[in-house]
Amino acid sequence: MKLDSKIPNGPIDKKWSEYKDHISLVNPANKRNIDVIIVGTGLAGGSAAATLAELGYNVKAFCYQDSPRRAHSIAAQGGINASKNYQGDGDSVHRLFYDTVKGGDYRAREANVHRLAEVSENIIDQCVAQGVPFAREYGGLLDNRSFGGVQVSRTFYAKGQTGQQLLLGAYSAMNRQIGRGKIKMYNRHEMLDIVVVDGKARGIIARNLINGKIERHSAHAVVIATGGYGNVFFLSTNAMGSNVTAAWKAHKRGAYFANPCYTQIHPTCIPVTGDHQSKLTLMSESLRNDGRIWVPKKKEDALAIREGKLKPTQIAEADRDYYLERRYPSFGNLVPRDVASRAAKERCDAGYGVNATGEAVYLDFASAIERYGKEQARIQHLDENDAKLVYKLGRDLVENKYGNLFQMYEKIVDEDPYVTPMMIYPAVHYTMGGIWVDYNLMTTIEGCYCIGEANFSDHGANRLGASALMQGLGDGYFVLPYTIGDYLSQDIRTGEIPTDLPEFVEAEKNVTGMIDHLMNNKGTHSVDYFHKKLGKIMWDKVGMARNANGLTEAMDEIAVLREEFYKDVRVSGSADSFNQELEKALRVADFLELGELFAKDALHREESCGGHFREEHQTEDGEAKRDDENFAYVAAWEYKGNPRESVLHKEDLVYENIKLVTRSYK
Repeated sequence: MKLDSKIPNGPIDKKWSEYKDHISLVNPANKRNIDVIIVGTGLAGGSAAATLAELGYNVKAFCYQDSPRRAHSIAAQGGINASKNYQGDGDSVHRLFYDTVKGGDYRAREANVHRLAEVSENIIDQCVAQGVPFAREYGGLLDNRSFGGVQVSRTFYAKGQTGQQLLLGAYSAMNRQIGRGKIKMYNRHEMLDIVVVDGKARGIIARNLINGKIERHSAHAVVIATGGYGNVFFLSTNAMGSNVTAAWKAHKRGAYFANPCYTQIHPTCIPVTGDHQSKLTLMSESLRNDGRIWVPKKKEDALAIREGKLKPTQIAEADRDYYLERRYPSFGNLVPRDVASRAAKERCDAGYGVNATGEAVYLDFASAIERYGKEQARIQHLDENDAKLVYKLGRDLVENKYGNLFQMYEKIVDEDPYVTPMMIYPAVHYTMGGIWVDYNLMTTIEGCYCIGEANFSDHGANRLGASALMQGLGDGYFVLPYTIGDYLSQDIRTGEIPTDLPEFVEAEKNVTGMIDHLMNNKGTHSVDYFHKKLGKIMWDKVGMARNANGLTEAMDEIAVLREEFYKDVRVSGSADSFNQELEKALRVADFLELGELFAKDALHREESCGGHFREEHQTEDGEAKRDDENFAYVAAWEYKGNPRESVLHKEDLVYENIKLVTRSYK
């Protein structure tokens, strides 16, 4: 099958507007005869469900949580990008477009990224109208801050809980449609297979997580909006329930999976403390606006700190290595996430790490507190040489900007970050890879769409901070509602899709067979036992740095682990009741297949770009070394019964509006 991205012709800044002007529409009177299933109700799925229902479609929305308010989108902290140029610092649609493509190390599809930059401005207006409490300046205008990889302030935020506030906006819009009867909400339901009839997605098989009942649900189109697959590493910043199952089931039914190796390691996470942890906690990238990242210049100082003989506040300024400011003076602490993560790993690997494990660096706010304090003292005509006063004024301002993040850190680490610098270390966070989609956000299964983090389309090999929320809401509010109508315009006479078709029977049998095997498999090890083993393989050999030998070993080890899982996993409880062990087992089974494809994708890509770093392909300075001649394409994998046998399809990336250059932040 030849990949057709369906990118419209014409100048890039006109493609989207002219495309919308010529696509087919569905008459309002016909929309009430069309059903759409949306799987996942985070920012992408929630905004899509609300918008499609508002347009008149009948929407069936599914989430495995007890409420859409529990979606992992709620955990996003720092902000959402938009090119409104409120700061007057030179921002524009083109600059946001350029920064996103450059930040993704020139591995994103130009047309999709430009469209995202265009609709970014509409997103902010939509959310303000919903009552999202964005931070405002003294005069009442919306405030902005900077994020990594850019030199402008374009990030709108609501303290350190932007994702939560945006999700509540989408949730309120959904509730309005639930009240009208246009959205039928299925909480505590998990999609376990997709039903394809005559080549078109026509429904899903879902499990009611409360009573274990297997249900058939039909529709004229299916939308996957289930987020990323970072939990393939076991430890990540994702919610523990975040999984790849819906996307992977679509993949096994014919949806190509694109660039699985493009996974982001976030530099600003609370470090791992031991084997007892089940997840990691993110400290927002917004903290890098004011926090300075450093390690001791002397190894003996780092060792003394690790042994508890020295405190970071006792290290003189001259003995601190602000390594990001040293290596990347133009961007300093606001380099992109992949660059900051590798730099932290390099310092720690060299022996300068500062926590007990040697895998942590400092994020220090002392300079910011002093700077803000003196500024406030001058504004209030107070004595800027009064150290106590300056500290209080500066701390108050920092607390106003980041207070909930500092509070969260203190509760977890039991140290006051206003006094003692935060400790941070990179951790698995976001997945740029995902289901391949065309310009319409349709997968290679006709009628199956994929939006938000679950697809691959907008971020290339590395997502810039504050762009996840932008893509999720952009897809849900302003892109999918147009493009899906073009497809559904052919279904106005189809009528309701019956669920007694042979394809529904076969899909349900496939699901029940898997459940029966897991429940009747009298193994000796828990699901977490296998998940942790998978996570260790992934982190050690497919993590921040990769090489051919490690990736080959990872593929073999995962295949063996998967075989062991099916023979020796033990799932307690019953299938006809609330059973979280069964839920986890079904998800880990899919991770065990994804992990092998992940390693295969990383092995085939003989270059370094963005979050994909091959040790064989780096510059003398240790930076990523791209191979634009041979790898400027999207790697889309077709399932052939086994991840090892997956077939590669390539979508060549054509850059007509941006020149491919070596990415530099120095």
